[in-house]
Amino acid sequence: MAKIIVTGGAGFIGSHIVDALVRRGHRVSVIDNLSTGKKENINPKAKFYKVDIRDKKIANIFKKEKPEAVFHYAAQIDARASACDPIFDAEINVLGSINILQNAADAGVKKIIFSSSGGSLSSEETILPTPEDKISLPVSPYGAAKFSTEMYLHYFWKTYGMKYVALRLANVYGPRQSPEGEAGVIAIFTDKMLCGKQPIIFGSGRQTRDYVYVGDVILANLLALKSNKVGSFNVGTSQETNVVQLFRTLKKLTGSGASEVHGAPNGQEKTTCRIAGEQMRSALDYSKIRRELGWKPSVSLDQGLEMTVEWFRVHGQ
Repeated sequence: MAKIIVTGGAGFIGSHIVDALVRRGHRVSVIDNLSTGKKENINPKAKFYKVDIRDKKIANIFKKEKPEAVFHYAAQIDARASACDPIFDAEINVLGSINILQNAADAGVKKIIFSSSGGSLSSEETILPTPEDKISLPVSPYGAAKFSTEMYLHYFWKTYGMKYVALRLANVYGPRQSPEGEAGVIAIFTDKMLCGKQPIIFGSGRQTRDYVYVGDVILANLLALKSNKVGSFNVGTSQETNVVQLFRTLKKLTGSGASEVHGAPNGQEKTTCRIAGEQMRSALDYSKIRRELGWKPSVSLDQGLEMTVEWFRVHGQ
């Protein structure tokens, strides 16, 4: 079995990847600074390093662990926060990523699986569902950083022979997703409804997104690890769902008495941090990953929402 490093392994998606790798007998090391991740998410069979991906100590970890593969999931994940402070976003999502990639290459890592963003690299002006070759230029610093890292992955592959798969994820949801902050409307709505609080629907609520269950995303990562393919792959369902639809479904599942209230959550009506041309529609074409890696989504939105609500009932705040 392989020695593998997972950055961001205390986070929502990263911790599920760690669990899946441990179950398959791999020797896993987690790098996470716990800025948003939770230590209790980390599988006890994994080795844990509390280190920021920008830190020079990363070199010592790679030299010690000598991993064969790396799942790079540590990131600043809030697109609006990236607009407020693009330098901070780039320090983590670009410079931090380069630090991981350079040390991985120096340590002889054979494969990198990177968490990229599908929605941030497409717009309603492109074809919907959007295939990988029809992306538009990013309209947020977050999207620009993710796209930049894909370019660096290509560079490291051509220069060092370090293969990569960049998974352009749709809107991932499921157990362990944080209800705090702006990212993760399903987690935010579910948490508020179960706590008897009033969720706020941003704007008209007619914005559509492609929601993919975390269990399906983990399978895509495992297939990427086994595959010899190199490149970028969409991971989504090709289905659009708007926020009002989500609200109504979650209201039924939680038994909430919440009303349909529209507005600007988290005081956004006062902020000057804006993203130009905010997307109204988004869905990813997953034909390429189905054809080349054999992946397709298996959990419907209704099934995934039901499992997510049940998890929050047991583990929610």
